Amino acid sequence: MQSIQRKIGVAESRIRRSAGEQAATFLIYFVVFLFALACIMPFVLVVIVSFSSERSITLNGYSFIPAEWSLGAYRMLFMSKSSVPRAYGVTSMATVAGTLVATLITFGAGYTLANRACRYRNGLSLYFYITMVFSAGLVPWYMVCKALGCFDNIWALIVPSLMFSPFNMFLVRNFVRDIPAELNESAKIDGAGEVRIAFSIYFPLCMPVLATIALFYAIGYWNNYFNAVMLVNNSDYYTLQMLLFKIQSEITALGNLASGAQHISNPPKESFKMATSVITMGPIVILYPFLQKYFVKGMVVGAVKG
Repeated sequence: MQSIQRKIGVAESRIRRSAGEQAATFLIYFVVFLFALACIMPFVLVVIVSFSSERSITLNGYSFIPAEWSLGAYRMLFMSKSSVPRAYGVTSMATVAGTLVATLITFGAGYTLANRACRYRNGLSLYFYITMVFSAGLVPWYMVCKALGCFDNIWALIVPSLMFSPFNMFLVRNFVRDIPAELNESAKIDGAGEVRIAFSIYFPLCMPVLATIALFYAIGYWNNYFNAVMLVNNSDYYTLQMLLFKIQSEITALGNLASGAQHISNPPKESFKMATSVITMGPIVILYPFLQKYFVKGMVVGAVKG
């Protein structure tokens, strides 16, 4: 009889614990849902305002349910003679080319500094670390870019940002260190050279951390307008961010985005700002979900050791 009562008591405690766990799980999911909602609502508001008329924004402010919808901001951005599509292409080209080359350079440096066969790898690591603490300044940077011919051309948007970030390099180095050294030794026994080992064995294994730094480089290139400000005078090589910055700074030039457009007495200033935000953040928002699984793993594994 006592054993039966004991079993009943254990079952009841399990039921109570299960109900408590379910309540805690529901609470956790509810809090996470509220946090996710708080994060996504500003983006939703930006998109909605970009499709709102300027009069609606002036009268009612930013609203999730605008009184009047309008495509005026997007018409001004993408009319027949608009410079925005060309700037979009220039930025995309610089982002793709710069990200690929910078990722390869960073992988090469990280692999070399993690390789035991590199005699001066610790000294080189210290050399790269110093660049994270001290900077030579803007004038030497500008003079070097001019000497390399990176002025008023597409290379001005790619080469100055091509040198790898030391932080990204250390991520790759630490990731490569976690890979068993026996793979390198076995490949050398089979007659493989360092380049073959690096790109045939280590490169595929480093995809998580490479995807992570590729995302960093892509965001940096996509959002970079400083190189265009300092090194580009030809409007044909304006990046998207540079062009939109000039348009927003000089709102009176909006009428020049399309030939044959009538005089605009009240251009969509606020909706135009939101529309520019939508088209600039769109590619990165689309790219991130494809790299998310690699991004988390690369950040965690690559940052374990110093």
